Amino acid sequence: MAEFGDLLKALGEFGLYQKLLILLLSLPLLLNPFQMVGQVFMVVEVPHHCDTSWILAVGPNLTEEEQLNLTLPRGPDGHFEQCSMFSPVDWDLDSILAYGLNHTQKCSSGWVYPSEQPPSLLTEFDLVCDRAVLNDVSQSIYMAGLLIGAMVFGMLSDRIGRRPVFLICILLQAVFGLATAFVPHFYVFMAFRCVVGAAVSGIMIVVVSLATEWVGVSHRTKALLITHTAFAIGQMSVAGLSYGIRHWRLLEIAGSAPMFALFFYIWVLPESPRWLVTKGRIEEAKKVLQKAAATNKRSLPPELLEQLKPEKEVKSGSFLDLFRTKNLLKVTLIMACVWFADSIVYYGLSLSVTDFGLDIYLTQLAFGAVELPARISCIFLLEWFGRKKVQGILLLLAGTICLILTGIPEEQPVVITVLAVIGKFTATAAFSTSYVYAAELFPTILRQTGVGLCSTMARVAGILAPLIIPLAQYHRAIPKAIFGSIPVLVALFCILLPETRGIDLADDTGNKEPPDEEQKTEVSL
Repeated sequence: MAEFGDLLKALGEFGLYQKLLILLLSLPLLLNPFQMVGQVFMVVEVPHHCDTSWILAVGPNLTEEEQLNLTLPRGPDGHFEQCSMFSPVDWDLDSILAYGLNHTQKCSSGWVYPSEQPPSLLTEFDLVCDRAVLNDVSQSIYMAGLLIGAMVFGMLSDRIGRRPVFLICILLQAVFGLATAFVPHFYVFMAFRCVVGAAVSGIMIVVVSLATEWVGVSHRTKALLITHTAFAIGQMSVAGLSYGIRHWRLLEIAGSAPMFALFFYIWVLPESPRWLVTKGRIEEAKKVLQKAAATNKRSLPPELLEQLKPEKEVKSGSFLDLFRTKNLLKVTLIMACVWFADSIVYYGLSLSVTDFGLDIYLTQLAFGAVELPARISCIFLLEWFGRKKVQGILLLLAGTICLILTGIPEEQPVVITVLAVIGKFTATAAFSTSYVYAAELFPTILRQTGVGLCSTMARVAGILAPLIIPLAQYHRAIPKAIFGSIPVLVALFCILLPETRGIDLADDTGNKEPPDEEQKTEVSL
């Protein structure tokens, strides 16, 4: 609405108040990367073998080497099998030494790990052999939590407001993130991770609305992507934190407990005045706008505040409103596919950090470090070339690099890692572009619902990514081929989207699609 744009200009489109708000929105995003990728460092592969202590009952004086030679079969490479053992027998030691053991079976009494190894998820919950798949399943369950959060909190914040949903999500992430460090069973771990995933998703999609609805048109991209740089810094900190703390429970505490420090948000985090206006809560909107103006050392003309009202009676948007008109239907379907493609290539690379052949901590540091310039560069790229071109080209590049990776031999770990880092750069930039683009394409009364739907599709891809990675056991190129082909295909559909650079946000479905380029001069900015 034109009146709201005028108010933003009067109080300052990106003054001290908005800068402080962006700082507040950035702090949770410093902590979210730990929840995203921290588990990768809790299940680092270590040597292991079946627990065959049964033989010590008949040969208590056997050395460890003798025990293993008698009870474990060897593989073609001459090493002891990690997932099978000779079947226990009721013989005395002399009979076992004379005749040997020939029948094998799967490990029946658990596994033995190096004694100097700090407790990890892998060693504490035996995520090896047939149980190794549980790690990938737990990652998918976390992604399912992200999906649930996108579905629930996206629509909820359009109903009850951005602020209460943001505070609820901070509480959930703090409580269940810390509780994860004390779980007695892996299935409880997975359940808590699902809740944490929902909270992380809620925080990320609310940041989109609060960061874009509080600033002027020319500052939207900068405001949102500054918060994303916090996420990149958080990615780098995960590598250092995981390297310094190897005990998985202490690592979980260190990564989750700081969220409790953000409870002061109850007193300082503002609601979106644009959302308040669309809900008819004009007096509340005036109060937060006047507070912002005072912080920015500006004064709002009383006559301008009196004009603050919805242009017409606006009812709450519903999920089905995204599909009621041709233009909004097109935007919704294409952006949903774009977010799916963003996520499949982003998580496909991020969760494969242990498969590139180099030190996982250095690789994660590189992955985090490359996200910082990727997100900062988007601030300039989106203003220079527009949203549509940048979105399509970045998806195309990310997919192409993944396809190139399928042809690089495993004996070239440095080449693979360098290409993967470049792919992570383009995938990160594409994801950041999608956040800006979606926030501008959907109207205020449907913004969180629309972004929530897009985020839901991204989380579906996130659920699938950990399940696609194990397909490498059939052919190492299969996962990268899938991760690469999808964004290449989706990039072509970006041509059908409208450009939103320099256009004010729409507030209701009566102004649901941004004007075309030639209409920009008619828009009151």
